[in-house]
Amino acid sequence: MAESNREFVTSTVQAGVARLVLNRPPANVMHIAMLEEMEEALKALAEAGPLKALVLRAEGRMFSAGVDVADHTPERVGTMIPLFNRVCQALAEFPCPTVALVHGHALGGGCELVICCDFALMAEGARIGQPEIRLAAMAPIAALRLPMLVGPRQAARLLFTGVQLEAVEAAEIGLVDRALPAQVLAQALDDLLGQLCDMSAVALRLNKRALSLGTAGWDDGLAQMERLYLEELMATEDASEGLKAFMEKRKPAWRDR
Repeated sequence: MAESNREFVTSTVQAGVARLVLNRPPANVMHIAMLEEMEEALKALAEAGPLKALVLRAEGRMFSAGVDVADHTPERVGTMIPLFNRVCQALAEFPCPTVALVHGHALGGGCELVICCDFALMAEGARIGQPEIRLAAMAPIAALRLPMLVGPRQAARLLFTGVQLEAVEAAEIGLVDRALPAQVLAQALDDLLGQLCDMSAVALRLNKRALSLGTAGWDDGLAQMERLYLEELMATEDASEGLKAFMEKRKPAWRDR
């Protein structure tokens, strides 16, 4: 198992699964130094080889209470906002499927991290939301991601009122995938990782890229999608193996390339 311990985040890679852990308990309030470590860790993990999943979780009593208010001040915000945006983009564009495991509240920037992941499993009783409006501020990443996830009306509700949703309601509107009792959260994660690890790593990566094209619109997205499928996917060994295994009625033996 490859492991990297920084002051505010830790990361590991084992059996094709990367894990990035926020480690500034109790509330994992993100400041500039922590965001710099997150950016470094995500870059290193993205280059770690043929991963099949990345899990984002946290130590302490909550997932994250957001970005430190002190880093929103005029002398720091010019550094903080571009840095936080890069972290969110690195997470959203991470080359394999990503899973947020939310055991406690995810507020402000913490919510934005969650909605940049492909999957989100959340403990019942935890809350999630974007309270920035209450400080006469805004959440740029949430404004970009929420309409796609929950629709424009629910996005407006979250951004204009700062409401914090319980996990069950968050799952009902599609803000997270599932709301589960805290004691079964780890098992649900293992089940999901089992499904992902049963797939071809190269196919997962190409499907991740294809999914990102779904927001580009027909004019820009369709031509790129065709090239991705015909020129890249069909050139992989696993694409050939998947078709051959289906025809031969056997389980495919992925080579992850």
